[in-house]
Amino acid sequence: MGNDGGSIPDRRDLVKSKPKAEQADKANQTRARWFFCALSKRKLEEPVVSCALGKLYNKDSIIEYLLDKSAYGDGETICGHIRSLKDIKKLNLAPNSSRAPAPDGSERPQFICPLTLREMNGLIPFVYVSSCGCVFSQAGLKTVTQTSDDELSLCPQCGKKYSSSTDILQLNPSPEEEGRMCELMVRQRLLEPPPKKSGKKRKAAVDGEEEPAKKKKEDAKPSLNPSVAAASRAVTSSLAMEEAKRKAGMSAAIKSLYDNPDREKRKETFTTMGTFTRYA
Repeated sequence: MGNDGGSIPDRRDLVKSKPKAEQADKANQTRARWFFCALSKRKLEEPVVSCALGKLYNKDSIIEYLLDKSAYGDGETICGHIRSLKDIKKLNLAPNSSRAPAPDGSERPQFICPLTLREMNGLIPFVYVSSCGCVFSQAGLKTVTQTSDDELSLCPQCGKKYSSSTDILQLNPSPEEEGRMCELMVRQRLLEPPPKKSGKKRKAAVDGEEEPAKKKKEDAKPSLNPSVAAASRAVTSSLAMEEAKRKAGMSAAIKSLYDNPDREKRKETFTTMGTFTRYA
């Protein structure tokens, strides 16, 4: 670095610039969002479903996630807003009949818009109708929809009615649009009525409370062996017969010593209360 025979250091040798941050390949990101399941990262296969945020999933992956939340490591981050199968919609996708490779040599998209025949590759926005699940390009649906946002329109593919203001959801939206869709989803869930218990469940709960009480009553009764019960009855009857014979041979004076239930009870006064008087 100088003083070694005439070598002169350059600025590039003395000053090292900060390396540029690595940027993700946008083309690969777009392909991953439109060709693969957002949860399992496997290739999209029928049946394909979507949520209120417009993400694309394989239905079997969602079922695996709902059965076991730990099946996918980042499942809670990707689709934690999905509570049950009611929170997803099966999409009616038009398959792409063209199997020829794309001009750039890449794989052809699996699905197209049935109105414009444009491929669903992420270059143009696509939407789906939440009431029926039909998928169109955004431009193609606007072309055939001529009603205002307040009026109901007919789906150009299946003929079901939908609202242009609330039933049109964008697939794989931008982060800003996804935030708006998330706010709409939260607002709609707040307006949902609380779940009601069915009559069968309430009846089962009442029966479940009554059964332990009945069981306790049954447990309180001692269970005797039939032979033991017969022997105890025989002993009781023999003792009663002996007692009757013994009292039959007693005189009237001795019998008066025992309490006679047929005799009227004497009226006690303050001086005789709680005492025994033989001649009363």
